[in-house]
Amino acid sequence: MSELLNVEEIFASKVFTLSKMQERLPKAIFKEVKQIIDKGGELSPAAADVVAKAMKDWAVENGATHYTHWFQPLTGITAEKHDAFVTHPDETGKMLLEFSGKELIKGESDASSFPSGGLRATFEARGYTTWDITSPAFLKEDATGVILCIPTAFCSYNGEALDKKTPLLRSMEAVSEQALRIVRLFGNTTATKVVPSVGAEQEYFLVDREKYLKREDLIFAGRTLFGAPAPKGQELEDHYFGSIRERIGSYMKDINIELWKLGVTAKTQHNEVAPAQHELAPIYETANIAVDHNQLVMEIMKKVAGRHGLTCLLHEKPFAGVNGSGKHDNWSLCTDNGVNLLDPGDTPNDNIQFLLVLACILKAVDVHADLLRQSAADSGNDHRLGANEAPPAIISVFLGEQLQDVVNQLIETGAATRSLEGGKLMTGVSTLPDFDKDATDRNRTSPFAFTNNKFEFRMVGSSDSIGSPNTTLNAIVAEAFCEAADIIEAASNKEMAIHDLIKEYLTKHQRIIFNGNGYSEEWKQEAARRGLPNIPSSIEAAKALTTEKSIRLFGKFGIFTEAELQSREEVVYETYAKTINIEALTMIDMAKKQLLPAVVGYTKTVADTVLAVKEAGVEPVVQRELLQKLSAKLEEANDALHLLEEKLVVAGSMTNQKELAFYYKDEIMPAMTALRAPVDALEMLVDKKDWPIPTYSDLIFEV
Repeated sequence: MSELLNVEEIFASKVFTLSKMQERLPKAIFKEVKQIIDKGGELSPAAADVVAKAMKDWAVENGATHYTHWFQPLTGITAEKHDAFVTHPDETGKMLLEFSGKELIKGESDASSFPSGGLRATFEARGYTTWDITSPAFLKEDATGVILCIPTAFCSYNGEALDKKTPLLRSMEAVSEQALRIVRLFGNTTATKVVPSVGAEQEYFLVDREKYLKREDLIFAGRTLFGAPAPKGQELEDHYFGSIRERIGSYMKDINIELWKLGVTAKTQHNEVAPAQHELAPIYETANIAVDHNQLVMEIMKKVAGRHGLTCLLHEKPFAGVNGSGKHDNWSLCTDNGVNLLDPGDTPNDNIQFLLVLACILKAVDVHADLLRQSAADSGNDHRLGANEAPPAIISVFLGEQLQDVVNQLIETGAATRSLEGGKLMTGVSTLPDFDKDATDRNRTSPFAFTNNKFEFRMVGSSDSIGSPNTTLNAIVAEAFCEAADIIEAASNKEMAIHDLIKEYLTKHQRIIFNGNGYSEEWKQEAARRGLPNIPSSIEAAKALTTEKSIRLFGKFGIFTEAELQSREEVVYETYAKTINIEALTMIDMAKKQLLPAVVGYTKTVADTVLAVKEAGVEPVVQRELLQKLSAKLEEANDALHLLEEKLVVAGSMTNQKELAFYYKDEIMPAMTALRAPVDALEMLVDKKDWPIPTYSDLIFEV
């Protein structure tokens, strides 16, 4: 009981929550703030000053000396610049601590040094951060002290969005406005907005920090660029949901405490499939807060790991041969008067509002499959998507047996008269209860799966911000709702129009539904027959941002301008090329300075052994065979190293970012693979004590 009370006491203790605002603000000011959070609007300068003082006083009482506008540029991580509350001393020399409403609402940051895809030139430095009043301020405490963090959006001097937050907030308003039109059709007149609700399950690896620091590839690239497989991987499936080791459990406990203090509802923790892999899942919350909190989750995971002599790896594929990491983005839509638009109820065949919402979402995903795929694309995820561990690179929707049956009825007859029931689960053991089971199974191979009252977008990479996927989801669904509402509102018989539209959408877009094995080769062939796009890499997916339909979609709802979309496509190419370049240079550095010299040294030892054995009058058959293998693989590795260096020289002369990105994909990546193969083979030949870096066995089994 004391532990429960302790959690209750510490939860959100470092957050300037609404309840803390209510305690510290005059009633009229609090009412103004709450009104803006709920309905939108702009805080008056006088009210902003009052809020800023209350926020500063609370922060200082909790040890804060500085504040920062905490924002999320296109790097995919967060950024912050700290300013002290101190002002110029008064005439007596006394230092005063001040924080104004202007400082709360607006900040200035360098907009030229972050990725902008050409929106900002180097000499165009001014950018602005602006307070997201709907996401509460919080305190971060580390070696720099206690910092008041104010969640903000980030835009250029000309107003272009340079971050993940601004488009997300725009998309939330768009889907709310259009979803309200849908619920109004069904008589809901009390809802004032529809809120996207999100919960992001976060997968991650933990390795011993001392071993991590001996691996340049983990330090610079976040993944192993060399490494022979360990004798044991995940084939026994004994790590998944297995007993949590004490060292890992202690780490998880500290993560929970830190996250709870920050108001993050960390709920579920367990071992994942791969050795040294784990997962944390929160409770659902409003989309922009969920995005902020997921950034905090990743940051806290890394910070707390250091306290335990560990390093947290968030790369999508840190180790070859075992599962990589993603995060499942669970998304739903809820009215502010408590209705989940994705709750089918006990009899979904009778829930016409749900069926219309479902039909619209299927349409949205089908029409914009390429764009949804792009929203989860990055170079790290290229190593993971399509493998037997993650959804394929083909977008499809899993509905399950119950909803599939309802859809089939509607397509075939225009009416659904029944819903499948789950029945009883019979355990066959007298002391175990028989219980009602769900009406459908789950499908872990589906990229976009319906799971009871939400959709689970399973493609997102573990290191990615969930801002882009949720912006895209909100936008494409807003468009489908808008088009449906336009038709129904104009109809003389709205009930008939709704039924006709549901059948039309389900019939036209049923190709996007797939309940089978997404890992199978048969599905790839079937998807091609259906005309579904299969986009294997992130840079091939990038062009989806600037298609005519994407520009029209985002422009219609004011989420992105054409220039903002073009800039984001350019950022994809630029980031991809830089990432692979770092990986290639790291491979060259490791091969030249560590791995090949170690092999050369070991080869000499074996050669000396050959001579010694021969001098002793014995034919060195085994020793000579080992020496030949070592020499052959060493030569192969050396040739591959030179080829990679030559290709990088060519890359250095290229200036077009798109062409450069594809050159890295088509030329540099294969050259890297060609270098890795003989080096990994050499690892299996060289005496372990002579191998200069920790092996896979050391990294993923000795944590």
